[in-house]
Amino acid sequence: MTQLSGFHRERIRSVLSASLLMPVITIKHPDDAIPLCQALFDGGVRVMEITLRTEHGLNAIKAVREALPKAWVGAGTVTSLAQYRQAETAGAQFIVTPGVTEAILEFSLTSEAPLLPGISTASELLLGYGLGYREFKFFPAEVAGGAPALKALGGPFPDATFCPTGGIRRETAREYLALTNVQTVGGSWLTPEEVVAQKDWAQITEIARGSLSDIT
Repeated sequence: MTQLSGFHRERIRSVLSASLLMPVITIKHPDDAIPLCQALFDGGVRVMEITLRTEHGLNAIKAVREALPKAWVGAGTVTSLAQYRQAETAGAQFIVTPGVTEAILEFSLTSEAPLLPGISTASELLLGYGLGYREFKFFPAEVAGGAPALKALGGPFPDATFCPTGGIRRETAREYLALTNVQTVGGSWLTPEEVVAQKDWAQITEIARGSLSDIT
């Protein structure tokens, strides 16, 4: 059986270790992509998960890759092989899914952009585990049991590392990062919808900087 390559694991580990926080970014207006991500970068965030929840996601990935060459820029909310291929073409440096299928897990084994597969149960984790995956997104974190669930998963899967996302707030990020099997935390609190709508990029930078200060 084909296993995940060392290159893919090294790339995902590099992404997860680059920043304690991974903003989940949904672009509603294409002109917002670069200034929003620049504001996050100025606040100390080095990893951007730009979701494909809107029609602007792929173009935003292309634009931010060019504008912020020192940042890690990935595609989130990838739910099909077609989207995976589109994200690769757009230049995504990594892929994040909300869940897993055998088809996506197997496709990623030879893809250009390595995968951070989303799981919420031990059974889902085992699908990836058997192919060599050891880094996972835990989603939706709060609904799926939060920090206690991740602590419990550390028993049978001591070498698995997680990026929990979903319902996490600035006030609760520290609780997750205190766990030995959590490398980074994802969340949308870093990009409040009303602040982005006002194009208050200085406030986005302050939120990012303050959130990092809270956990370091």
